[in-house]
Amino acid sequence: MAVATTSDTPAPGPVRTCVGCRARAAASELLRVVAGTDAEDRAVLVPDPHRRAPGRGAHVHPTQECWQLAVRRRAFPRALRSGDNVSGAQVEAHLRDLLTAHAPPSGSPQHRTETGAHSS
Repeated sequence: MAVATTSDTPAPGPVRTCVGCRARAAASELLRVVAGTDAEDRAVLVPDPHRRAPGRGAHVHPTQECWQLAVRRRAFPRALRSGDNVSGAQVEAHLRDLLTAHAPPSGSPQHRTETGAHSS
């Protein structure tokens, strides 16, 4: 007996749920975050872009919107089964680096697709 699927094409690899927006996406599109400790042995969130760190991981879209939503919902301590007081400074820095690396250079016009409507 065949199992009903929502799509005729299989997902390109494993599918995970973003802890921020709760949307399902391919694991390759999401940033994996794991629980770790800093030099003072405090709990911190650590980005795992290569998805190889040991332990339980949570996935989030690499955008500020999903990150902020996940922090506001306190999704990381719940998903990672860690304490409530975890620092996300390393993940925030990683996201900031990703966003500045993919941002268009300042001063260059951004490409806009035309919608057919013209303003006067």
